[in-house]
Amino acid sequence: MGAAGLLLATPAQASPKEDPTTLTDPTTLTGAEIKRIREQQAPKPAWKIAVDFAMSKRGTPYVWGGASPSGYDCSGLMLRAYEHGGIELPRTAAEQYGAFSKKIAWKDLKPGDLVFFHGLGHVGMISRPGYMVHSPHTGDVVKEERLSDWRRESFVGAVRPDPKGVRLWARLKEQRSAPAPATFKATL
Repeated sequence: MGAAGLLLATPAQASPKEDPTTLTDPTTLTGAEIKRIREQQAPKPAWKIAVDFAMSKRGTPYVWGGASPSGYDCSGLMLRAYEHGGIELPRTAAEQYGAFSKKIAWKDLKPGDLVFFHGLGHVGMISRPGYMVHSPHTGDVVKEERLSDWRRESFVGAVRPDPKGVRLWARLKEQRSAPAPATFKATL
């Protein structure tokens, strides 16, 4: 370490055009900058990728049996959304519901959860608290919709395809609300 507590490049480490004595100015990273960098480097959970994918398809027409950019049915949209997040789902709504042993109650819904209605005849995905994204029926398009009383009455159950990602996201949210770490000094 140099006299000022800085790491200096030795002539062998310095590039031919660099004078090692000019590397005495530290680069200071604030706690807020460190926090921002950590957040940018945090892995994005599968459920978040799935929600982003499904939301990006809003306006795409409903196509019975569809699972492509030209059109989606309800389960085809969920299939492709989670596929983008690295999680394989079965093809139909009933199979998607049956693929997970743990069921989620209405009061415990979180973004990314798959919600099932009408005797497992329809599936959507929680996009944010109180809303779902889905491909409703022939003649309609992929859209985000508020979870209404009518939806609550026809609710069969829900599953969480990415429980580890939900826990990870909760930890990341805690870290975001925590104070920034102390300022560090780094040298280049």
